[in-house]
This record gives sequence, C-alpha cells and structure tokens, in this order.
Amino acid sequence: MANRFAHFPHLSVKRLISKGMRSVAGQVLIFQVALVVLLVACGVFALILQSERDTNAEARRRSTAVAQTFAHAPGVLAALQAPDPSKVLQPLTEEARKAAGVDFIVVMDTEGIRYTHPLPDRIGKRFVGEIGPSLEGRTYVESVNGPLGREVQATVPIQNADSEVVGLVSAGMKVKNVESQLARQLPIILGAGAGALVLSTGVTALVGRRLRRQTHSLAPAEMSLMYEHHDTVLHSVREGVLIVAADGRLILANDEARRLLELPPDVEGRLASELPGLDPGTKELLVSGREATDEVHLAGERLLAINQRPTDREGDPRGTVVTLRDSTELQAVTGRAEVARERLRLLYDAGLRIGTTLDVLRTAGELAQVPVPRFADFVTVDLADAVLHGEEPAPTATDMRRAAVYGIRDDHPLSAQGRLFDYLPSTPQARGYGSGRSQLVSDLPTATSWRVQDPERAKAIIDYGIHSLITAPIQARGVVLGMANFWRARPHERFNEEDVSLAEELVARAAISIDNARRYTREHTLAVTLQRSLLPQAMPAQNALDIAYRYLPAQSGVGGDWFDVIPLPGSRVALAVGDVVGHGLHAAATMGRLRTAVHNFSALDLPPDELLSHLDDLVGSIDQKEAAESAAGVVGATCLYGIYDPVTRRYVVARAGHLAPALVRPDGTVTFPDVPAGPPLGLGGMPFRTAEVCLAEGTQLVLYTDGLIEDRRRDLDVGMELLREALTGHPGRPPEDTCRHVLDSLLPRRPKDDVALLVARTRGLPADRIAEWDVPPDPAAVSGMRDAVSQRLEVWGLEEFGFTMELILSELITNAIRYGTAPIHVRLIRDRALICEVADGSSTSPHLRYAATTDEGGRGLFLVSQMAERWGTRYTPQGKVIWAEQALPEPLQESVPTADQE
Repeated sequence: MANRFAHFPHLSVKRLISKGMRSVAGQVLIFQVALVVLLVACGVFALILQSERDTNAEARRRSTAVAQTFAHAPGVLAALQAPDPSKVLQPLTEEARKAAGVDFIVVMDTEGIRYTHPLPDRIGKRFVGEIGPSLEGRTYVESVNGPLGREVQATVPIQNADSEVVGLVSAGMKVKNVESQLARQLPIILGAGAGALVLSTGVTALVGRRLRRQTHSLAPAEMSLMYEHHDTVLHSVREGVLIVAADGRLILANDEARRLLELPPDVEGRLASELPGLDPGTKELLVSGREATDEVHLAGERLLAINQRPTDREGDPRGTVVTLRDSTELQAVTGRAEVARERLRLLYDAGLRIGTTLDVLRTAGELAQVPVPRFADFVTVDLADAVLHGEEPAPTATDMRRAAVYGIRDDHPLSAQGRLFDYLPSTPQARGYGSGRSQLVSDLPTATSWRVQDPERAKAIIDYGIHSLITAPIQARGVVLGMANFWRARPHERFNEEDVSLAEELVARAAISIDNARRYTREHTLAVTLQRSLLPQAMPAQNALDIAYRYLPAQSGVGGDWFDVIPLPGSRVALAVGDVVGHGLHAAATMGRLRTAVHNFSALDLPPDELLSHLDDLVGSIDQKEAAESAAGVVGATCLYGIYDPVTRRYVVARAGHLAPALVRPDGTVTFPDVPAGPPLGLGGMPFRTAEVCLAEGTQLVLYTDGLIEDRRRDLDVGMELLREALTGHPGRPPEDTCRHVLDSLLPRRPKDDVALLVARTRGLPADRIAEWDVPPDPAAVSGMRDAVSQRLEVWGLEEFGFTMELILSELITNAIRYGTAPIHVRLIRDRALICEVADGSSTSPHLRYAATTDEGGRGLFLVSQMAERWGTRYTPQGKVIWAEQALPEPLQESVPTADQE
C-alpha cells in the first residue's frame, strides 16, 4: 500500500497540509477553529456560572414568595391569637410547603419561638437565623446552617390591622437541593456546548471552503498582488465609485468620483450628508441606501447618471456601492431627442384630432385645442370671412373673422370668437397673410408693430403676462385662408425659430382640412340653394285647402325630398310629395327634374295613376341615358300624387313606392288610408292603382317623406305610431301648428335624413256657388241654357260677365251636341274664377284650329280661347269634360270661409 502511494508524491498528506497552511484560506481556517473552540469553552463556562446564579436566585425568589404568601394568607393572624397556634398552623404549613416546592415553612412568634416545623420535635424551640430585620417590618433573606442542614431562607413579618408585627414566617430550601438542580442542568449545558462546537466548527469549515474557492487558495503575497491590481484598476477607470456604510459614512471614493464630485482629500469616514458640493437630491440618495438605476442628478455644472446597489448580499457588510457617470453631453443629446419625440407626438395627435368633420368652425376649434398646453398657452384662429361661407378668400387680411379661441385659462384678454378684424398692414397677421410666411414676435412688450391694431387690448395682453407670438398662415393649394396665432405667457420660455417650424407643420396639417371644409360648405350651400330654388317658394292661391309645409335638409347635406301644391281646373288641387334617395347636387337636380315633370303631366289633367305611369316611364328613360353615359341614375325615387276636389270633397290618390298619407278627421282621430302600393319610379312593369276617399270638411291631409318616421334606432312601425300619437286629439289645430308639433315630436335637433312635410286642411265649396244642368242633345236647348246661366250670374252679382260666359257656353254645348254623345252635363262654379264645364260621354278631344276664310265652321274653340282666361279638356271614366275659366276682378274673388272662420 505504501509503495502504491509512493507513485503519487504530489498527493502526499504532508504537501497538502503544507499548501493549505500557506494559503490565506488555510490560515484563516486554523485561526477560526481555534477561535471557535475558545468561544465555545468560554460559553460553556459562562453558562455554568449563569445557571448556578440563576438557580440560587430562583431559590431566593421562591422562598420569599412562599413566605410572603403564607404571611398574608387568611386565618394566619387568627391562628396566632388562638390558645394553641401550633395545632392550627402545623397542618397548614406542611400542606403549603409541599404545594410550593420548598423544604420548610416555619411560623414563629416575635421572640423567635417556632409554632411549626417539618420536624415536629423542633416546635417550641428558637428559630435559627436573624429575625431583627423582620421585626422591623422588612423581608430578610439569608443562608444559614439550620436543623435541615445548609439552608437558604427568607423571613417575612406577620402584621395585624394596626401594622404591628405579631409573628414571623420563614420559608426556605436546603442548599443541596439547589445544587442538585444545577447538577441536572449541567449535562444539558455541556451537550449544548458540544453541539455548538460541532456546528460552529462545521460552519467554519464551510466558510473556509468558500473562502478557499473565492481566493483560489492564494497565498498572502498573491492576495496582496491581486489587491494592488484591483486598487490600480479602481482608481484608473473613468467611472466614479463610492462605497457608503450603513451609517451613511463614506468608506471609499476613487479618483474619478473625487473629480466628478470635487471631494476633499480627507473625505473617507465623513458622513455622506455632510459632503460639500452635492445637491440635496444626491445627498438624499446616498443616505437612503435605496436602489437606483441611471438616476440623473446635478453636481455643479455636471449631470451625473447615478447607480446604487446594496452591498449586504451573501453575507457582505451592510452598505451601498455607488457608481457615477458624467452624462452632461449625453443628457443634452437626450433632451433634444425628447423634444423631437414630443413634437412628433404632438404632430401625430394633430393628425388624429384635426379635421374630424367637414365643418370649418369645428376644424378651426380643433386646430386651437391641440397645441394647448404642450406648445402654446393660447391659440387663436382667424379665417377670412369668405372662407366661413365657402367662398374664395380675399387677397388681403381684411374681413378676418375670429373662428376659434382656446387657452389654458378662460380669463384671457384675447378677442372673443366671432369678432371681425381688418388687420393693418404693419401687423404680423397682415404681413404673414400677404407673404404666406410665418411671423415670429419673440418679445411682445418691446415690439410695436402689433400694437397699432388695438393699443388698449395690446396693453391688456402684456399686463396679463403674454410675452411672445407666432402667427402662421393657413395655406392650402396656394391660397391663404387665414392665420393661426400661437401665444405664450409667463413662466414659459419665449418662442424661437425652432418653434416656428413646428407651428407651420401644425397649421399645414389643419390647412387641408379647413380647405376641404370650405369646399364642402360651398357645395353644401350650392346644393341647399338649388334645393330650395326647386321647391315651391310660395303656395299658390286656391280655396280648396289650407296649406302648411316644412322642408328640413339633412345634417349631412341636402337630399331629394320634395313636395308640391298644384291648382287644377274646376277648383281642384293636386298634392304631391316625393323622395330621391341620396344626398348632394345630383339628388337635388334629380328632384327638380321629377317635380318639373309632375307639373307638366298635371297640366294635362291626368288621373293620379296615369300621371305616375308617365312619370315612371320618364324616370326609366333617364336611367337608361345616364347609365349609357356612365353617370348615376335615379335610384330609389318615390312619389305620392293625389287630387282633392272641393266640390265633391273626394280625394283620389296613388303612390309609387311612397308611404301612405295620414288623415286627421274633424273629431281628432287619425287613420292611414289603404292606398294600393306601387313600385318605386323607374322599375316599370307594374301598373299603378288609385284609392278614392271621401273627406269631411276640416279633415287634414298629412303627406310626408320617410325621413320623418324612419330612424336607425327604431322600426318603421314605431315611427308610424309616433306620428299617429302626434296627430291624434287635436281636431281644430291649424296646419301650421300641426307641422310644428309633428317635427318637434318625431325629429332630433339635427336629422340624419332630409324631411318634407305637407299638411292640408280641406274645405268644401258651398252649394250656392255651384250650378248644374243636364242638357238634352238638341241644338234648341242652347238658348235655354244661355237664359239659365244669365239668371245664375245675376244671383251671384256677375251680370257684367254674362255675355262672355253665354258665348263660351254656347260654343261648348254646341260642340258637345254636334260631336259628342249623351249624356251632356253643364256645371257652373264660382270660385276665385268663374268656371264653366261641359261634360259628355264621348272621349273625342276637340282641338283648336285656324279656319280658312271660306270655311263655314271651325271658329268656335278659337272664340273660346280668345274670350276665356284658360280652357282645356280632361277625361273621365264616363267621357270628357271641356272647361273654361273667366278671371274675376280681385274685389269679386270671394274666398271660401274656413272652419275656423265659420
């Protein structure tokens, strides 16, 4: 075996021990083991002494407590006064002694004669111990050689109610019993000491092992060399290093830290809070001991990036290590980068928040709000007044309207929104408007050019604290639309040239939106103007209906809703309402074409179903032509057309894809008549049908477009029911009030779709204004009709129109007898005009022609056209009616009384 190990001389125990002893870790290990053994031995010795002391002290405390407790026990004082105290007290003391764990309790009189004792033969004998202190009223503890051997005893006085000592109590323990308790504790103490020795030795071995690993078993000389190198590196790096102890004292400061903080040579050992030249924030950081990462603090004119970490990890001493890095130049670059990021963020927000609508004032308000307070304290936007109306701006800064004002406070002295300016040529606004370049006034109090516009307001602005101004032109597509004014006040810095570029970028982002809003305003104004010009400007004079109407353009622009009131022959009136789907100029123009077509077709006096058929053909042809030209056609056009006759009080109506009208009866009830539904205009292929309703006088016809009742938030049935509720229960309400109430009840403040509403209250033509005759098909009957008509005109007070009317009737009746068929019927109506109608059963239409000089006939209708105001023909299911009107002077145009007038 020895020979086997001889082959590995480098592994000999002697060499290993020698190497371990030379290393720092080995030397420390031996020293620590010796120190631990010594400390454990001292600890065991100290524990033994402490245990002995504690045991004696415990014996004294227990003896004193037992004696005092028994001295104050109930019945002890009475037992002392008994004839035989020993008989009473001996059992009590023995019982108490056993319970308290003491060796004896002795009760005696003031002479020291015992009444009780564990050894009965000792009763009646004198107490062994000092009783003088107890007779004076004090507790006395002592160690004596008594009957039981070496004893530790405490003597306590027994006092009566007058505080007189009438007896004594002594309790104690034998010394050998106290020492036996210590002997019982000694194995525990020695075992604990041995355990502590083993544990400490093990921990010391672990520490030595770790130290050996950390020092790589280096010898002291090698360790010295390592620390020399470490010290060289520590004081040569370009980063300051500080080590601060837990109590806030500076332990280490390398050369770079001294240079950066300008520390004195004797800085080590001083409190960090007392170091000169440090700002309060840096001192607070060094003293707090908290972790910090790249916190920037000011040290003189330097900006230092400070990192701080605790040093009490893995058993290291408590404290902190601080590194310092000069970041003055880096901070300047970072500051510029942060400013650039903030400006980009502002421009990004401007792109999102400016131009959300096509409203000029709203867009100007967004331009004023976005830069506050990140760039300017106050912003005002002045636009050319023409821009607000959608027109081209003027070439000079006159008629500038303040479109928006916004700031960090509301009590500013800047002019309010809506004020009109005529900027003088010397003002920055006029110069910027004329040149198209931004103007910077970095010091308003010393500048004079801007004050000439309003000296009093300029003084108020300066007194308020506003000190600099940038005015930037709002320019789009080469045209200046207005000026944006950016104001700054104390305590913020004044504007500089770099701020001008940011202001221009902000304004540039808003300029296109403002110009788009201006163009939209112009187009919207044109569309509204066109729309209103195509709608009726005033209601025609007629006696059949009381009319009220409303047209409300949509929030997003005009649409294709329309209505019309068309007087027809025979005192009849046609009511029409329609809708062209869509908005804008195309919808308005299409609406105008449809309304014109309805006027033209109504001039032919066609029934409602035939008129809608012609209108449907027209829309279809328009769609075909516009589709061929790649233009938008008439998509989704609807129409409702009805004729009211005040003579018969009948209402004939037809509809093409439109909603049925509402009827408000004279009693206030509301119904929706069952009008056959036809397809929207332009689809073709389906005939239209009419519905005929007999209306009582005072009935209200309510015609409307779908914008009144349709809404995204409710169904069509709900809207119809709301309309019914708005109309119900108001039988005598005028049509004007009905319009107002319906719109207030059904529409929001800004409707999404345009709305047309037409309310017509019916009148009936009185019977005394109508004359009717049946005429036999005999030419001899013409003269009799002339006489009957003359008599009726005399009743009406229109004798002066007799000759003309007789001549017209003669020609019309003669034509009916000669060319028509029976039955022949004549009706004379007095309304705003004198109307005669001749009906026959033939559908042959007479026509006007110029007769030659040799012709015997053919001049009748020519005479009628010359003598009548108007004449024409309309067809009925029974034949035709030829009518002629003769105008009445204004004093003779008696209107039909309304229900209210009656």
